[in-house]
Amino acid sequence: MVNRAAKTDVVGTGFVVLDRIYENDRKAFEALGGSCANVLVSLAMLERQVAPVLRLGADVVGEHLISEFECAGADTRFINKQHNISSPILVQYTNTQLGTHSFSFTCPDTNTEFPRYQPIGQDEIEAAATAIENCTVFYADRLNDAIVSAMETVYRHRGIVFFEPSAISDRELFARAVECSTIIKFSSDRLGAEILPSLLGKDSIAIMTHGARGLEVIRHGDHVWSDAVVIPEVKDTSGSGDMVSVGLINHLVDAGETSETVTIHSVLKGVRAGQRLAAANCSFLGARGLFEHRSPQFAQSILSELAS
Repeated sequence: MVNRAAKTDVVGTGFVVLDRIYENDRKAFEALGGSCANVLVSLAMLERQVAPVLRLGADVVGEHLISEFECAGADTRFINKQHNISSPILVQYTNTQLGTHSFSFTCPDTNTEFPRYQPIGQDEIEAAATAIENCTVFYADRLNDAIVSAMETVYRHRGIVFFEPSAISDRELFARAVECSTIIKFSSDRLGAEILPSLLGKDSIAIMTHGARGLEVIRHGDHVWSDAVVIPEVKDTSGSGDMVSVGLINHLVDAGETSETVTIHSVLKGVRAGQRLAAANCSFLGARGLFEHRSPQFAQSILSELAS
């Protein structure tokens, strides 16, 4: 049960879809997916107070996604179900021999396009205003004016804004998001050249990922490298980046950090815990395979070992 009176540890919004997983060209299962979903559900299973702020369709897919959040222990009051949209679906193809995966919004059976992600608007922000104002961490992996407004609110209340962009579509919105972000996590090959110059002179802590090699934590010109954790057998790398975010956010909540106290060293400590979790997760099929095939308690033991 969610404690309604407690301060919300993590409020988040962004890419949430139904993943249809195909293992070696055969349909394996369906599950809640998308970076935002993976991060929030995993943190909820780690018994953090988590509140997703989302817009989904009032349909079977939407109900399935909400049910997964509820089963994990998340507070689903701020998920807005609308009859005029359809909940998004994404196909994931996984090759367990090669440890690779790819994605498509096209149904492999009918060749039709699946519904896409719909961002929240001001109505959802207003409904979740109290949770947003009082959260420890606000997570976002997509931007629009309403989402940036929420990020700015968290910034004013000294909460930690964790921004994980996958692309830059609106440069004005992106600049506003950077100004209020405590932590910005991004891929070196996709966004490194674009984002790093925008962080010059900013207090934001950057986490720039380099795939299987590792990542670096950057602030004010200081670069600290952290090697990836190597495991003997990789079955599925999907969700690896999300597990790093989970480990970091879990650590920041545990340590009682605010936007004013977080340092490059505290971020590095959380990142290393997340890298260990990500490596262990690669031994299982699915973005949260470790949680599902072992247990949240096992995941917590990995994070606790790294935090000690």
